[in-house]
Amino acid sequence: MCRPVTLCVLAAMLLAAGCAQAAESRAVAFPGHRALAQGDLTRRPAQGGQASGKAAAHEGEELDEAVLETIRAQHNLPALAAAVVRDGRVVAVGAVGVRKAGSDVRVTAEDCFHIGSCTKAMTATLVEMLVEQGRLKWSATLAEAFPDLADAMRPVYRKVTLRQVLAHRAGLPGGAESWPKGMSFLDVHRLPGTPRDQRREYLGRILAQEPAATPGEKFLYSNAGYALLGAAAEKAADTPWETLMRDRVFKPLGMTSAGFGSMGTPGRIDQPWQHRVENGRAVPVEPGPLSDNPASIGPGGTVHCSVGDWAKFVAAHLAGARGRPTPLPVKDWSPLHTPAFGGDYAGGWTATDRPWGGGRVYTHAGSNTMNYAVVWMAPLRNFAVVVATNQGGDAAPKACDEVAAAMVRTYCPNEGSPK
Repeated sequence: MCRPVTLCVLAAMLLAAGCAQAAESRAVAFPGHRALAQGDLTRRPAQGGQASGKAAAHEGEELDEAVLETIRAQHNLPALAAAVVRDGRVVAVGAVGVRKAGSDVRVTAEDCFHIGSCTKAMTATLVEMLVEQGRLKWSATLAEAFPDLADAMRPVYRKVTLRQVLAHRAGLPGGAESWPKGMSFLDVHRLPGTPRDQRREYLGRILAQEPAATPGEKFLYSNAGYALLGAAAEKAADTPWETLMRDRVFKPLGMTSAGFGSMGTPGRIDQPWQHRVENGRAVPVEPGPLSDNPASIGPGGTVHCSVGDWAKFVAAHLAGARGRPTPLPVKDWSPLHTPAFGGDYAGGWTATDRPWGGGRVYTHAGSNTMNYAVVWMAPLRNFAVVVATNQGGDAAPKACDEVAAAMVRTYCPNEGSPK
């Protein structure tokens, strides 16, 4: 029988792992993306297997439950979920497996999954809205965006721009260095006040430290950077990041399942539990306030939602990239989709080229070490796919990539007929 991990063990595990920020930094870095990377999408995963959960179809098409279940079983994951966007709408959503390893409580297509650093595209979108309203500027320096912190921050940070932060070019720390020096995962969780208060305190400490790299010198993936963008939005709108996300991103898109932190209620199996891997086995992690990264870095990676709701957000980006209207009040999507400073990272997206996508595609992955999620978006094919699982470890990205490849083969318009 699987036993849930204790909070003390969880805190130690997250601290030792640096909360997977290095692992999730750039989705294209995962070896499991090779099938998509090479355009080798001719083989279809083997069919068959007993489905542990039921896949549900949205808007008329049924997602292939057998494919999901076969891949889930091959990689021994508790649950696996996917959604497909085509021609501007979510055409299929499905989920298989169980909410908690060792239980018989099946997942549903409406269940929530943790999307980790795929939150970053949402925070970037929120900031772009405020830029278009004239409340922020991508060219604004940190001293201009945070005048109350300017005197205390290292002088080298004062001229760093929000655009540099967006592209992970600000020299801010990342990976295991995400916590201010002298502080632990638990210390950051226990910062006083509201999440907004905690973010300000957290950033005050981070900006008072020496940068991890000379600002502007190189790409350095940083959750602290996106925490900073969230805090800039809070200051510009005088509203907590969580409220801004609900009111300006989730509500217009109808993302009714979206929330923050671990999924579900402590002591109940009302949503998928997260799982870490120990000696090759899935160990359930009970939901609770310490079962995810601190709220201080929430803008960099603490959103959870159903894959169908996540697909609604991706559909908006897909439409925006094609110059089509969306439910979000964004007129210019180019700052979010155009890599800056000679790199391949845009606003919460890595830009690359894939034959199956007809050229330019966008991707990102996310993990807090206990979940994994990945998105691929191909504007030239008017197609996107999102995939998520409630387990971390090496098998999770491999399984999610296999599902993404299968969805590309099944749903993506073929080469030569982009829409």
